[in-house]
Parts: sequence; structure tokens; C-alpha cells
Amino acid sequence: MANIVVVGAQWGDEGKGKIVDLMTEHFDIIVRYQGGHNAGHTVAINGKKYVLHLVPSGILHPDKICAIGNGVVIDLRALQQEIADLETEGISCKGRLLVSNRAHVILDYHRAVESADEERRKGRPIGTTQRGIGPAYEDKMARCGIRICDLANPQVLNELLADNIRYKKEIFPRHSADISFDKIYADTVALSEELAGYFVSLAEYLNRAMDEGKRVLFEGAQGTLLDVDHGTYPFVTASNATAGGACTGTGVGPTRINGVIGIVKAYTTRVGEGPFPTELKGELGEEIRSRGQEYGASTGRPRRCGWFDAVVARYARTVNNLDTLAVTKLDVLDGLKELQVCTGYRYKGSRLTEFPPEIRVLEQCEPIYAMLPGWSAGTAGICSYDELPLAARDYLERISDWTQTEISIVSTGPDRGQTIITPPGARLQRWF
Repeated sequence: MANIVVVGAQWGDEGKGKIVDLMTEHFDIIVRYQGGHNAGHTVAINGKKYVLHLVPSGILHPDKICAIGNGVVIDLRALQQEIADLETEGISCKGRLLVSNRAHVILDYHRAVESADEERRKGRPIGTTQRGIGPAYEDKMARCGIRICDLANPQVLNELLADNIRYKKEIFPRHSADISFDKIYADTVALSEELAGYFVSLAEYLNRAMDEGKRVLFEGAQGTLLDVDHGTYPFVTASNATAGGACTGTGVGPTRINGVIGIVKAYTTRVGEGPFPTELKGELGEEIRSRGQEYGASTGRPRRCGWFDAVVARYARTVNNLDTLAVTKLDVLDGLKELQVCTGYRYKGSRLTEFPPEIRVLEQCEPIYAMLPGWSAGTAGICSYDELPLAARDYLERISDWTQTEISIVSTGPDRGQTIITPPGARLQRWF
């Protein structure tokens, strides 16, 4: 029985939602293990597009159980709205969605704190989504966070809220004028009562299900280079987006994980601030953004676009121990006469052998490119590897060589059916 982690192997937005949706048929339970509602997983089925933020992409399969782990920070209002939106589309979450009662909640004062913090950074902001996610994780680590299991006890909730709001108002007086204890308390109680049927002891549920032979697919948000420990710190998210977060974010031991699939685009994007060695700032970057519709699913922010970075992908392979890759958006590169792939970095005249941890070193790195021919024939919608143009196949094979990782899945369009399972696809065959 295979329990698999799906992880972004770049700076997020790699198309994990589609790959999770594609793989869901082979699993019984799909569980999200970190992040917040800043994540946006887009899935297209028969031309219909669905955008998910907290609920795992597997919810689009009516016979699957989906879960949100303790590693996720949850805005109850956002969760309520997402469930309602799914219901409007005819997708019911009742009896199919579980939420860990150990997950921390995002409250109104977290958004005020985040706004104040970004303002404090002045000319060097992180570029967050301003949704309170980072400050909620800060409270979690400071041991003053409020968890879902606290919401059922009025006295505990009253004490925790009063203490937190008093402290936030002391350190952020200019940004906390609209923070009202009465409103936050009333809203939180009302939302928790409405959503109470979804709350469970998820670690116990998942481990029991695995003991019974059920298969679990772990869905990450963001990507490896946004991991708070292993990413381009400080321009990162506030949680562990790497594969290890699947264990701490759900309460499942590492020996229960059987494999990790890394998702990469056929090029590279990132949102927000921070170094991006292969970024294309001219017309070509704009063209790729336009072709790939590179705008945030949650925020609508334009994504920065650049060439494929094999240094990043190799680093992601290392810290996640990737078994195989899924390459998305190959069709976006159709018609480009020449392609470039970054195979290494040059820093102050020397070639680096490892991805640098120091952000100011990475900012000064020059990409070392390999040139590859493009292809004129379209790849959009192709479902057979042999039908791809020869240059497209060569491009994929070179990526596989440079990242030292086999490629099992190639996406040639946004729809579920626009997908290739590549030969030999050895890992997928063994798992399924």
C-alpha cells in the first residue's frame, strides 16, 4: 500500500492541484498538511475550472475522503466560504471533509499584525498575501496560538483571546484600532459551532485508516524554495512546505511514507519578493506569463517568470528525497525557437556546486545556461509521449538528466485529461 507526498519543487504554483486531482483515483484519503488559504490549487475538468484554497483537490472526486491537517493554519471564515462555494457547484463536503482539532486558527488580529510587519520592513518587504498566515504561525511557535480544540471551551477561548488582543494592541497600537474582542469572540464562536461537525482527532483517524490498509495522498502547498527552513529565507512562507512537513503536519510517522512526487513547471515562476536567478524581465517573460496565465489563483498577483532552473530542482530532489517528477505546462513553451536551462550558478567568478543558503549570495548568482532548440509543433492536449515533438522529448530528457530524477508525468494543458504518463513511469507503476 503506497502513501505518497506531492510536493512543489520550485517556488510554488507548479500545478500541484491538477496532479493531486489526477492521482486521487488511486487513493482513499487526501490530506493537506501545511500552509493556509494563501494557497490556490486550480483544477480543470472538462473545461470547468475549480479553485481550491484549504480543501484538498481530491474533494472533486465524490467517493474520496479529504482532510486538513494540524500543520495548516485555518481561517474559519475562509473555510466556511470555500465549503459553501463547493456546495454551490454541487460538491458536498459533508461526511467527506475532516479538519484536525489540533490545527491553529487565523483571527482578525493576525491580519493587522501582518500589515504592520510588512510596513515595518519598508524597502525590503517579504511580499506576503496579508491574510494573517505568518502571524498565526508566529503565535503557534510562541505558544500563545488558539487551536480548534480550544474553541469549544468558552472560558479557555475568552482567556486566550483577551490575552492575545491585549498584547497585540500594546505592540501594534496604530494597526489595532479596529480589533474588537467582542466581535472576534462572537464571530469565532459562531463559525466554530457551524463547522463543528468537521473537527476530528485527525492523527488518530489517519493512522487507524492506514492500519486498515487505506492509501493516503499528502498534498502540500507552496513549494520547496518557500519552505521556512529550506527555502530562500527570509523570502519564504511560514511553514514546512517540503515533504517532511507531511509528517509533522498530520501526525503520521515517516516510516508510513512510501514515496515523494515533485512537481515542476517546464519553466520557473515565483510570486512576491526575493531572488530569482533565471528571471526573464523583458518581453519574453511577459509572453510566458501571458501564455501560462501566470497569475495567483488566490490573489491574482502576476507571477515572475523565468527559465527552468535545474539547480533549484536538484536541491528540491535532495531535501525532499524525490522519487520522480511531474512536469507541468510544457505546452506554454510551444513555438519558442530556443530554450535555455540553468545548469549551474556562477558567483564572483566561481561555479557553485550547491544551492547557496545565504540570500545575498543567491542575489548575486549568475545562471549558467545550456541552450536547447525549441519546437514549432504544438504539444497542447497531447496524451502520448511518442506524439510529442522530438525536441520536446529531448527537452524533458535533458531536464531528467540535469535533475537526476525520472519524469513520470507530463502535463500538456490545464484539463485533467491533458496528461501524459511517460515511459517507463517506473515509480508510478510500482506504487499503483
